[in-house]
Amino acid sequence: MAHVPPERRPILGRRRTAVPPDAWPPNGPTAPLTWAPDPRLPADDVAAPRPSWPVPEPEPEPRPRRPWRRDPSDRADPPRPRRPRRGTLVRRLAKLVVAAAVVSLLLMLPLRWIDPPTTAFMAANPDGAVQQSVPIEHVSRNFLAAVVAHEDSQLPYRTGAFDWNQLFDRARAHMTGQEDPSGSTIPQQVAKNLFLNQELSAGRKVVEAGLSMELALLLDDRRMLELYVNYAQFGPTLYGVCAASWYYFDTPPQHLPLDQAVQLVGLLPSPGHVQRAPGGGLDFDVEDGLGWLSRSHVLNAQNRVPHHIDDLGFRPVEDLGVEGLASDQPPSDDDCSARPQEVADLIAAEGTA
Repeated sequence: MAHVPPERRPILGRRRTAVPPDAWPPNGPTAPLTWAPDPRLPADDVAAPRPSWPVPEPEPEPRPRRPWRRDPSDRADPPRPRRPRRGTLVRRLAKLVVAAAVVSLLLMLPLRWIDPPTTAFMAANPDGAVQQSVPIEHVSRNFLAAVVAHEDSQLPYRTGAFDWNQLFDRARAHMTGQEDPSGSTIPQQVAKNLFLNQELSAGRKVVEAGLSMELALLLDDRRMLELYVNYAQFGPTLYGVCAASWYYFDTPPQHLPLDQAVQLVGLLPSPGHVQRAPGGGLDFDVEDGLGWLSRSHVLNAQNRVPHHIDDLGFRPVEDLGVEGLASDQPPSDDDCSARPQEVADLIAAEGTA
């Protein structure tokens, strides 16, 4: 290759020109070098000096999105949270129902042997409650037979807490505003007395039905009747046959004759509008003026119950597992053979001794 003099070499770009030492800046040779255009190039062809540091490469352009996919950030409103599927809601509800059923069963299990000291129905009474439990063996068979005849004649012969057809008929009557065709069974009333209140809503009726079904699984019919006669309401503040028999008739529950037993049973549908008569008995002349309501239920019981007992005698009671007569039972500490002190105080406060 032939030698080309420097002055004839092609000019390919800009050239770095060294600065003589006498033109160095005052701070010494450590100052950065400067760039100067090559005098042999036209002024228009001189390119701007390139920096000595590396120039970052340009960022790549974003990949275009598919037109049918919308970016959530482009939405005017924030994305809504996803709702759980219907199957998930059903499973959660089923788990909740099962858990509630298991808890209630565990709470009900001691009722097979233990009488609760109080109930939800008694606790909801603003005037207080007078109650004392008595074993069912020490309760007059007249009273037990009257209760079964008046409240739930199918208790000894029915499987479960209630008949489904009757339950549907009652629900239909409640929804249409008609009169209840059959009334609650004894297991349903026990569930209400122990765990619920006097509310008459459809929701409470549903809960009552569920609780009564669980009670029927855990308790036999004899124990169910025993809980009922000990926690049913017989007056504004009276609960159980022990307190009621001593309050109204000055008689222990084991000696109740048929006529007095029927009168007490007649109070069960409407026990809040009666009081003790002076010297004993029922007095419907009460302050709220609704004594006629309780009296009408007592008259209804007096018309129906004795005929039922004449036809069947004590057989329904025996079919429930209660055998013998109350007067034949040996005395015990809890037989309610003496007037409870709370009943005596109530009679003294009313001045009806």
